[in-house]
Amino acid sequence: MIYDIVHLTRYTYNGPVVVNDCVLRLRPRSEPGQLVLAFRVEAQPTPRDWGEHSDAFANRVARMRIETPHREMSIKSISRVEIARAAPPLAALTPAWETVAAEAVDTQSLAPDSPAFALYPSRLVSLFPAAAAYARESFTDRRPIYEAAVELTKRIYKDFAFDSKATEVTTSPAQAFEARRGVCQDFAHVMIAGLRGLGLPALYVSGYIRTIPPPGKARLQGADASHAWVAVWCGPAYGWLGLDPTNAIPEGDDHIVVARGRDYADVPPVEGVVLSYGGHELDVEVDVIPVVGKT
Repeated sequence: MIYDIVHLTRYTYNGPVVVNDCVLRLRPRSEPGQLVLAFRVEAQPTPRDWGEHSDAFANRVARMRIETPHREMSIKSISRVEIARAAPPLAALTPAWETVAAEAVDTQSLAPDSPAFALYPSRLVSLFPAAAAYARESFTDRRPIYEAAVELTKRIYKDFAFDSKATEVTTSPAQAFEARRGVCQDFAHVMIAGLRGLGLPALYVSGYIRTIPPPGKARLQGADASHAWVAVWCGPAYGWLGLDPTNAIPEGDDHIVVARGRDYADVPPVEGVVLSYGGHELDVEVDVIPVVGKT
């Protein structure tokens, strides 16, 4: 499957902006099962400076600086990505979760794919007993890790209601857990808190998911959105496997990975520092359009 992805971010400021220094995480990752065929960013006003680097998780990060005074800024990323992921492993063949927890603690690697980064509390994901106890119901003694993680994914989907008005970007996993409501960011953070509470490495994945309209209905432009799910480390033989608790499915060919990190704070698509006064309005549109193998 090949997708064209257009991600448009517009800021409208209440006062004139003198300097806008932005960090962008918009380039999808190239990794096994996912290949970036083309990528570009169009920004208005035109940036004075532009640079790119890889962060600790091997995400591609760009930085741009705009010094043209403005009251509006738009950032459009345009990607073409080919997806051909391997099928998930047979869950019963993955190692016991206690074995994986022990291997993660013993790791000596600090490579971008190391489980060491994903074991501990992070800026937005604190560990709390209720999440660990909830996850433990799926992680019975010596159960294969992927089998247990899939069940946890399905339980979150069943027990939590999707409600875009129930939480904000600053809502903590503990608050979302208590409310049993939220959006994909909340469900990913709750699942990560539960897994880490059991000593299992889990990362936050940001990206996109293709939305498929009901039969007979036309696909709406801008109907797709940024999405979030979880990557669980299943031991050195299986590595990182993606699971989507918002939809109770494994990471598949409808998912496009942009970045991985300890939580959302590591992977926001756009963030920065603005020299201005007053607030701003934000509008985001995402289109994920299949160009090969349309359904």
